[in-house]
Amino acid sequence: MGVEIRVEGLTKSFGGQVIWRDVTLTLPSGEINVMLGPSGTGKSVFLKCLVGLLKPDRGHIYIESHDLATCGERELYEVRKLFGVLFQDGALFGSMNLYDNVAFPLREHTRRSESEIRSIVMEKIELVGLLGAERKLPGEISGGMRKRAGLARALVLDPQIMLFDEPDSGLDPVRTAYLNQLIVDLNQQTGATFLIVTHDINTARTVPDNIGLLYHRHLAMFGPREMCLCSEEPVVRQFLNAQRIGPIGMAEEKDADELAAEAASGAALPPLPPIPLQLEPSNGLPRYTQRPAGQWCLAHGVKPPPGSFQPNVSTAPGAAFAAERGRA
Repeated sequence: MGVEIRVEGLTKSFGGQVIWRDVTLTLPSGEINVMLGPSGTGKSVFLKCLVGLLKPDRGHIYIESHDLATCGERELYEVRKLFGVLFQDGALFGSMNLYDNVAFPLREHTRRSESEIRSIVMEKIELVGLLGAERKLPGEISGGMRKRAGLARALVLDPQIMLFDEPDSGLDPVRTAYLNQLIVDLNQQTGATFLIVTHDINTARTVPDNIGLLYHRHLAMFGPREMCLCSEEPVVRQFLNAQRIGPIGMAEEKDADELAAEAASGAALPPLPPIPLQLEPSNGLPRYTQRPAGQWCLAHGVKPPPGSFQPNVSTAPGAAFAAERGRA
């Protein structure tokens, strides 16, 4: 089972450059969370702070009874055992084959026998679709395979928290779709708390329970997927719908002249696109943290964009929203 992560007033800077300040959010136990943001807004820095690789300037990161922002090295070492981390490039040891890469955490952190280790390693290798490639070196396989091997290694200690740093980076759309399905299936199987940093908007719209957006040195929004996909907040709306019109420019933030010219031209954000159904596990059974489609909108009196929760709107839980609103 996953554990809750509570972040309060987190601030990080490098020298005189503030990365973000006063970030406050809660990653609920067992849920899938996505963190978005323009390039350079500190998403990977946020992950490194969560796992204790970087110390924040101010604030707190509470995991169970531990505050990672202030705890000592010995305590931090124990808390890190709760984590599995998939780095952008897989971060494999180039001199080890895939089997030994995946086995490394078990040999480092447990007293299991080699026969027990082999059973666990082969299970995880099969889980990520690399059975038969376990004796290959990282340099002998594709980037996508290295990423899946990194995922297998992150899973061998059965972590309660999984961090994914741009898992879809460098993958084609088909492989990204397979990876997204694997993430959802893993969450159902493990019940762990997931946080995914990504730039892939389709992933953000279909995979998570919650979405966050870092922008202009602060957390612009964090909350349930439907809340963010219905948001009229300009930066959230622009980013989640991959649109040029809005406050984000090529240099992260448009200057006053650009915004004035945009306003003078009469350019306006197009209507919000329909909210898609959330990706379900392969076995067709809902995850225990999964919310029925349309539930958040109905509970908060928010009308979703037309066409939302298709193609099963007549039978999906989201149909209750349309029926209820129709009676209102």
